[in-house]
Amino acid sequence: MSERIMIVDDAAFMRKMIRDIVAKNGYEVEAEAENGQMAVDMYHEYKPDLVTMDITMPEKDGIQALKEIRQSDPEARVVICSAMGQQAMVVEAIQAGAKDFVVKPFQADRMIEAIQKALK
Repeated sequence: MSERIMIVDDAAFMRKMIRDIVAKNGYEVEAEAENGQMAVDMYHEYKPDLVTMDITMPEKDGIQALKEIRQSDPEARVVICSAMGQQAMVVEAIQAGAKDFVVKPFQADRMIEAIQKALK
């Protein structure tokens, strides 16, 4: 059975881009969310193997959503995927429990590398 991934990004084109990358590499897209609050709610509903999470989103940012997901499931695997690649953001995301941080725009192989590393 292939690993199930939830994609969280407020930009529909970015969700589609990530969906295409993960599907081409044999992963199943379990769910998609367009903001942090939806991500938290849907995580509990779908229990995906991995989440790709943007940072800057309406309602709840990705760092807050990551913290809430990890609080309820310490084993949750989340890869942050954001254009906000400042050192402080990366450090905060990793401290909050992110398995990796992919800076947009990214190459498909960088995203797959992060997903594979997080799923190990």
